[in-house]
Order: sequence, then structure tokens, then C-alpha cells
Amino acid sequence: MTNDLYTPKERLLRKLRGESADRAPVICPGGMLNSAIVEVMEHTGHVLPDGHTDAELMALLAKDIAELTGFENYGVPFCMTVEAEALGSIIDLGSLVCEPKINKERFASVSEALIELPETAGDNPRVAVTASAIHMLSGGDMPVIGSITGPISTAASLVDPMTFLKELRKDKDNAHKVLTAITDWLISYALVLRESGADIICIADPTATGEILGPRFFEEYAVTYINKLADGIRATGTPVIVHICGQLSSVSQHVSEIKSDAISTDAMVNLRNLKSKYPELTTMGNLSTIRLEQGNPEGVIRNTDILLRYGIDILAPACGLGTATPLKNIAAFTQRAKLGIGS
Repeated sequence: MTNDLYTPKERLLRKLRGESADRAPVICPGGMLNSAIVEVMEHTGHVLPDGHTDAELMALLAKDIAELTGFENYGVPFCMTVEAEALGSIIDLGSLVCEPKINKERFASVSEALIELPETAGDNPRVAVTASAIHMLSGGDMPVIGSITGPISTAASLVDPMTFLKELRKDKDNAHKVLTAITDWLISYALVLRESGADIICIADPTATGEILGPRFFEEYAVTYINKLADGIRATGTPVIVHICGQLSSVSQHVSEIKSDAISTDAMVNLRNLKSKYPELTTMGNLSTIRLEQGNPEGVIRNTDILLRYGIDILAPACGLGTATPLKNIAAFTQRAKLGIGS
């Protein structure tokens, strides 16, 4: 039994404002940090890929996930392809067990991409589905998180990734112009989700890692455009979570420059050290998704206890959950998190 003093929404928003709460929230935001596992879908009959294009089904599945896993939020969409499809790339929506993926990027180069990028999210069908699902989910005690793909990863879903990464060095002027246009579009998309009822926006940018970009380009591109996006969202009073994949050691000096209300990290990051180095940060994460998928409830509980002892502000999986992750392992995580230290 827990003796909660706050609703899930109140608790999470307090943490994102840097305020105290009765305990750490335990969440999974959707998008890249997807929690639509097969066991939940088979139990309820609300399944993917149908839910990617059906707003009611998307909302029902978000509720199923919260009810069965114990995560204290609703998070949609369940993929990272809304932006790429809306901007013209060809998408494979996947299956019950496989998440959507990019089949073909729309552009061959950043210079080509400058020609036809739209200015706003507008009335795109995939955007409309996600916005409608958020509207259906909003208004209650459960926080609704609208998850969007960050600028670098969106660009790498529109331009062949290897070409795009080379052009960050070889065609910097056009790379910056494309990233500016994409970021403006992402701001408009995030605001559509906010106006539909999203309480929080989570930005995940898995291509924007220190390992992929290196420290110089991480600062020049990732920090610049994640911050532009976050500023555009936070100007409306909406909190922002930013998830950064990979090891942060090579870019740790730039972590505190990211303008977010919480930083979510991958499993290999020592969040205790990060909190110690940057005490002003609100930390989120970072239970190993390998542990969640391949371990057992006892091991999950041990790892959860470590995060609780470290004083991590918001508990969450370190990345997207594998679709075969056992529900019992997720439930062990969320139940232990809600009991807190000393249980």
C-alpha cells in the first residue's frame, strides 16, 4: 500500500518544477520510450499497428498500458515516425511485435531538403491522430505526455542518415538551414499536441549522441536545436523532458546547457554522478530495458532500489521497452518505485 499525497499529474509536475513531492513518479513517456508491449496488447485486444492510425485505439492502448503496467502517465504516440511521415518519408508501420520504421528517406541531401519542407504541422493525418488521442486522454489526474522526435533524428529520417551526418561537416550552411526549418515545424507540432491537452512534451533525439556527433558537433547541432525546440515549447508554460541516448561522458560539459525540465538518460549513464556534478538538473531514468526484458522481478527490484537510493527525481526505463518485455517485470519496477526507499 502507498500513502500518496498527490495525484500522478500533480506529483510529476511538481518534480518538473523542481519542487518536492511525496515520492518519485514512475513513468514511460511514449514515442521512443515506448511501452506498448505484446502482453498488454494481447490481453486487451487494443493492438498495433492499427493504433498508429486510429486515435481512439491509440488512446485506449495508452490507458491499457497505464492500468496494466503501473506507469503513472499516458504517453503517445507509440513510435518515432509521425514526424518523418508527415514530412514526406515512406514509413512501414510495423506489426504487433515490430515498431514502425523508415522505409525510404524523402531527400537525398540537405540542399534538396530545403526546397519543400512545410512551415507548420498543419492538418497532417498522423499529427491529427496523435492530437485527437491526446484530447481523449486529457483532463484527468493522469499526466498526458506528447512525445516528439528531436531535430537531429527527424532530419536523419528525412535525409539518408549517413549522408546527413557527413553534411553536418561538409555542408554546414545548408545543414543549419534544414535543422532550423525542421525545428520550427517540430515546435508547431508540439504546440498542436499542447493545445490538444498534453501536459508535458518529451523530446527524444537518439541520433544526437556524443558517440555519433562528437563533442563539437553535439554542441553546435544537438544543443542548439534541442534548445530552440525546448524554448519554443516552454514559452507556452509547458514542461519539457529531453531524452539523450548513449554515454554522456564525452559531452557531459554540455548536459547542463540543455534547456529542459528533466534530463532522461540511457542505462550506461551513472545518474548519481550526474546529479552530483549538476545538482540543478532534474534527473530521470534509467532502469535498463535489457534488465526489464531479460531479467526477473527480483533483479528488477534490486535495480529499482539503487535508483531510489540515488535519489533519482523521476523513475523510468532507460530507453524504449522491447515488445517482448514481460509484464511482471514492469509491474515489479512500478510497484517498487511507488513504495519508495526502505520498503
